[in-house]
Amino acid sequence: MAYHDALTGLPGRRALKEALLKLDRQYTVAMVDIDHFKKFNDWYGHDVGDHVLCMVASKLARVTGGGKGFRYGGEEFTVIFPCSLLDVIPHVERLRKTIETSEFILRGPERPKKKPENPATIKKSQRSVSVTVSIGVAERDDRHNTPLEVIKAADNALYRAKGYGRNQVST
Repeated sequence: MAYHDALTGLPGRRALKEALLKLDRQYTVAMVDIDHFKKFNDWYGHDVGDHVLCMVASKLARVTGGGKGFRYGGEEFTVIFPCSLLDVIPHVERLRKTIETSEFILRGPERPKKKPENPATIKKSQRSVSVTVSIGVAERDDRHNTPLEVIKAADNALYRAKGYGRNQVST
C-alpha cells in the first residue's frame, strides 16, 4: 500500500485512505475503469497495458472541478471531488471525452521513444487504438454516509456504466 504509485505517478491507495479521512461533509467520488483493459494486455502485451495506464493517469492528474485522482488498483482509479454530484458530472464527462479522443499510438519499431514536439511528424502507418473509460459517480448523502459507502455506491454506478455499454458516466 504505497502513498505513490510508481507506474502512473498518481497517489496510491494509502494516500486515498488518508484523503478520505480528511473529507468534509460534501464530496463526490468517481470510480474510473479502463474499458476492455485485459484485451490490451492480451493482444499487445503488458508493456502496452502499462502505457495505457500511464496515459489515463496523466488525464486524471489534470481533471478539472477540483478533483484529485488516485490509483485504486489494477486498471481502476478513484477521483475525489470536494463538491456535489451535480457539480461533478460535467468534469467527469469532460475527462471521459478527453480520454476517448486521445490518440494512443502503439509503440512499434518506428515510434520514437519520446513524444515528438510536433506530433504531425509521426508516420501515419503506425496503428492507433482507442482507449475509453467507464465512470461511476456517487456523493456523500443520507444513504451513503461514510467514505466506504460512497466508494461502494460509485463502484456500483461504475458497473452500471459498463452494463449499459461502457464509455459512459453513470450515477
